[in-house]
This record gives sequence, structure tokens and C-alpha cells, in this order.
Amino acid sequence: MRNFLLNLLERFETTVHKFNGNGNGNGNGKHPIPELIKHELSLENTYFRTTASTTQKTENPLDDSIDRAQRYLINQQNITDGHWVGILEADTTLTSEYIMLMHFLNRVDYEKQGKAVAFLLKQQLTDGGWNIYYGGASEISASVKAYFALKLAGYSENESFMKKAKECILGMGGIMNANCFTKIYLAMFGQVDWQAVPAVPVEMILFPAGFYFSIYEISYWSRCIVVPLSIAIARKPHVTVGDDLLKELYLVPREDVVYRIERDQDGFCWYNFFIDADSIFRRYEQHPIKFIRRIAMKMAEKWLLEHMEKSGGLGAIWPAMINSIFAMKCLDYPDDHPALTAQMKEVEALVIYEGDMLYLQPCVSPVWDTAWSIIAMNDSGIPGSHPVLQKAGKWLLSKEVRDFGDWKLKCKVEEPSGWYFQYANEFYPDTDDTGAVLMALQRVSLPEDMHKEKTLLRALRWLQAMQCDDGGWGAFDRNNNKTILNNIPFADFNALLDPSTSDVTGRCIEFFGRIGFNKTYLNIKKAVEFLKKEQDEDGSWFGRWGSNYIYGTWSVISGLIAVGEDINKAYIKKAIAWLKSAQNSDGGWGETIKSYEDSALKGIGKSTPSQTAWALLTLITAGEIKSSSTERGIDFLLSTQKEDGSWDEREFTATGFPKVFYLKYHMYRNYFPLMALGRYRHFTHKLATSQ
Repeated sequence: MRNFLLNLLERFETTVHKFNGNGNGNGNGKHPIPELIKHELSLENTYFRTTASTTQKTENPLDDSIDRAQRYLINQQNITDGHWVGILEADTTLTSEYIMLMHFLNRVDYEKQGKAVAFLLKQQLTDGGWNIYYGGASEISASVKAYFALKLAGYSENESFMKKAKECILGMGGIMNANCFTKIYLAMFGQVDWQAVPAVPVEMILFPAGFYFSIYEISYWSRCIVVPLSIAIARKPHVTVGDDLLKELYLVPREDVVYRIERDQDGFCWYNFFIDADSIFRRYEQHPIKFIRRIAMKMAEKWLLEHMEKSGGLGAIWPAMINSIFAMKCLDYPDDHPALTAQMKEVEALVIYEGDMLYLQPCVSPVWDTAWSIIAMNDSGIPGSHPVLQKAGKWLLSKEVRDFGDWKLKCKVEEPSGWYFQYANEFYPDTDDTGAVLMALQRVSLPEDMHKEKTLLRALRWLQAMQCDDGGWGAFDRNNNKTILNNIPFADFNALLDPSTSDVTGRCIEFFGRIGFNKTYLNIKKAVEFLKKEQDEDGSWFGRWGSNYIYGTWSVISGLIAVGEDINKAYIKKAIAWLKSAQNSDGGWGETIKSYEDSALKGIGKSTPSQTAWALLTLITAGEIKSSSTERGIDFLLSTQKEDGSWDEREFTATGFPKVFYLKYHMYRNYFPLMALGRYRHFTHKLATSQ
């Protein structure tokens, strides 16, 4: 570790001079040995000098808890290549769509359909509907999709559970209150009229990169979802299942439905502009200019096939995958076409079987899970030279992106780098994964022939270049922040764009802080200013990718302290005070997903292991080692740990699209508590030896 850090310092000289020389640094043209690296070079650091115990229980509950959590995590590691991956759970919409996909293709596997139905019925709520996160209320789109999937599977509306579902759906406004993408899928099956679908013209693929309304001005996931969907909408498939299969879900007879979108009565605004544009495009859809449509279809098809390369399915995410299948079938691809069979294989790889049930993951998270597992193991005392971590580190190195992707249009670097989230997604590395991976690799001792230093330098330059003009970082793109585009009618899934966010920005500067950059550098200073502007009045920060303000506050404070921000600053102390005030009576922390809809619920919810760990990591980072809040939080984790070293957590604590789509990482409940316990032990020992 000592030699690696010294070598890395020398290699950083060139990069740092560039960082300073172009007006983006501290202006002195020098790079003193960063304080954090000085610290790592001199400290008798238990992170790198202790090994995991494999003995029987000790008399120290903390040591015993850490030991059991380490062994549990080691047992979850893939023995072949060293990576970790847990289940990534979402709501029932994916399982419903899986049944819909079988019927769209007219290739129904009745055994799988039966298992999917069993899962849907188990997840049905007492009021008859389906929710989008554990403990949540029934949600209209999830309920409509589940009802339709059950209808496709052969269940009559006269079944008792179907009657309850129908009543629930009608109580939420009926089928026409479902979101845009639900209506598109239902239109393909003839259950709603195509008039109900906002325009998604395939001709948008013709807008060049850099044009205000180009597909590259929307987020990566929107791009991958919308391009294939635009092909399908242009062809308007009609799968014959009976056009009145959902007639009972209409509040008024289907023929009396008014499809006009209501305009804002205040006069001109972007909302009205896009409604008018939607109306024009929908009229155009009825009589498109044929040669332009042909060119657009060819370009969209070409984009689709190119972006499937070196990826675990298009965009490596569920909706893009199934939309690509819809698109290829609309283009008359045969069932045995290599591109189609490859997408189907990736779809099947997302299926999770549990007894007589199955459900679908939205994607897989091996890079993310592996990075945090390494950090947790190392922070809890397993040295970077340990074979378990070395094996995982080698696997992470093998996943570095080495090709240019869509991000290159706004991010100019000589060499591509970064890490994606899944097993393969070469077009779309993201800054959040990259920051976590770099902090993990920094902790692992690898042979020189692994070229770890060169990799870190490439990734450092890429991450620097991905910083947005506002000082923050988005996840997959740079300056993807044209907020007026959120008024497009098909953008009702609340995540059309990928702007800078507090949690991702915090992660990025945490890595930069760990390798010696501090707030005297202009780029870091800009990031700190961005974070100050994003802070809420009560001291907390919003969490875009984790739920919610507890996650956001942890990410931001971790980054700010890493780049040398004074923990005694008023705004830092305000954040810590807010976090302490959110602690539950049992000593833990929790926050309901409802806080995305009502900020009055921020920091309120049943205590969970992952959210308690985030709160503890924040307090420990801020020097609150001996505070009663920290000690009570540690006691909560110790008392709720199971005998096998794991923790239980039924709640969803992660986010896909706020207010629309939520996630449950099955490994969050284990590696984050281990990380918190490990850091607590380390700093407790350090405090004791300094006295």
C-alpha cells in the first residue's frame, strides 16, 4: 500500500498540473503530498494490517458481530472470479410485463407463466391493487398491468381477486389514469386506442447530436427505452387477444373517452408548447412523409443494433430490452434472428425463481455490489492483500470500459474509462459506479502487472471530464439538464433527464478527496458550492439514487469531509443535527419511500439496517464517534444481526425513478452495516490509543 500510494502520487503530477494549469486548480502549479495520503502512509491503520478472524465467538460483541458479517459476506462471493452480486428487486410491473411479452411473441411457457401468476397473486394487497414498493399503497399503473397479465393468463373478471382488483383500479380513476408506457403496451394489445398514446415520433432519431431536441439531450435510460419504442409505435402492432379484455376498467365506455390533453389556462408556457407539438406529431403519425419515415426507421434500427453490442441487452435494463424485442418483431425479425435471441437470453437472465414463483429484476448489480463489498470488508479489517479482496479487485479491473459511448458527445477525453453497473454495458459507464469502484480498488493490493495505477489515472481523467458546468455530476451524461424537456407528454415517468445530483456529486468528490484533491482546487470548490446550494433548509440533502434524505446526506457529508471541509462549519453541523433528530427510539434510522412525495416525511420510517448504517457512517465521518446517537445506532445493528451474520430488511431503500420506480438491493442490508461497524471499531481504537 505504501509503495502504491507513493507511485500514484508521482503519476498524478501530470494530471494535477493540467488540473491547475487550465484554471481549474488552486493556481500554484504545485501538488503538495495530500494530507489524506500522508495519513495513509503513516498511520498504523487496522484496515490494512488486520485479518478477518475465523475463531469462535469472542467476548467483545462488536468484534464478534464484525467477524460473523465478514464470514457471511465471504460466503456470498462468487468462487470462480471473485465478484459479488445480490438480487435487485423491484415491483410487480416487470413480472406483469414478462407475461405480456410471452403473449406478444405468442410463445407462452405455461410453467413460467404459472409461477409469475403465483407471484402476482401473492403480492396483491388487501384492497385488491398492487404497489410499487414494500408497504406502499396501491398504484394505478402497477395494478392495471397486473390485472391485464392475469387476464392474459386466463383468469376471469369474476374471480374474487379480480373483482377486488377491478374495484381498486376504478377507485384510482380507471385504466386511463395509467402512465404513458402502460398505455403504449396496452395499445399494442388493442386494450386502449392509439389516440391515448402521446407522440413518440421515430423521426426524432434524425435530429443531430447537439440539436436542442436530440435524443442525446435525454438520459441514457430514456434514450434506450424510447428509440425502440418509437419503432414499435410507428408500426402500431396489434396483438390479437380480444380488444375488450379490459373494458371493465374504463370509468366511461371506451368509445366515449376524450383523448385531448388539457392545456394550462395561464397562456403560453412550455407545457402548452409541448402539448401543441404532441398534437401536431399525432396528426403527422396518421400520414407521415414516407421517405422521411423510411430513413428514420433505418437510422433507429441501426442505432438499436449498434447499442446492443457489448451490452447485457440494450442498455442492460429491463424496459429497453423488452422494447427492443417489440421493435425487432415489428421490423419482422424472425424468432431465430441472432439479435432477437440475444435479447431474449438477457431477459431470461433477469428471472429469479423462488419455490413455485418467479419474478423479474430490472437489471443486475455486480459491479456496484462488488465495489461496496470490498470497501466494507477492508474497512472492517480485512487487508487489501487478502486473496478474497485481490480476486474481487482483479474482477473489477476487468470491467473497466475501454470504448467510447454516448457520453463522448459532451465529454472530451483522450481515453475512455469508467465502470458500468451490470456485467456488460460498454456504452454506458456511470460516475456513481466509477467513484465507488475507484475507492474499492484503492483499498486492494494488486500485482504490478495488473496495471492498477494506469487504470486509476485513466478513470480519474474521465471522472474529472464528466463534471457538469454547474459543479455537480450526473450519473451517465454530462450537462443532461434541459428541464423544459420534462414537459414532453410521454415523459410522465419523472426521470427523462440525468442532471447533477447531490448524492452522485458527493461520491465523486469523496474519491477525489481520498487521493488528495481538496477544496482549494477550483473544480472541487465548484462541487462544494453546488452541494451547498442543494442543501435543504433543515440541513439534509435529497437522495436521487437511494431513499432518501438519509442516503443523500450520507453521500454528501462523506464527500465534503474527504475534500477537507471543516466539520465545524455551520451547514455541516446543521446536517448532523438533522440526522440526529431523525433517529428512532430503537436507536436505528429509517425513511419511508413516501418522503419522495411528501418531504415532511423525510427521515421518518421504520428502522432498517441499511439506512441505519448510512446514518452511522455520516456521524462517524463527522467525528461523532462517542456521541450517544452513534452508540445507540451501533447497538441497534448489533441487536438486530442474525446468527449467520446477516440482517433482515424487507423495506425498499433505493430508487430508480423518484415517485415512479423503486428498488431493493438485497445486499445493502449486509455490506453497509459491516462497513459502519468496521469504521466505528477502527476510529474507536484510534481514539483510545490517542488518549
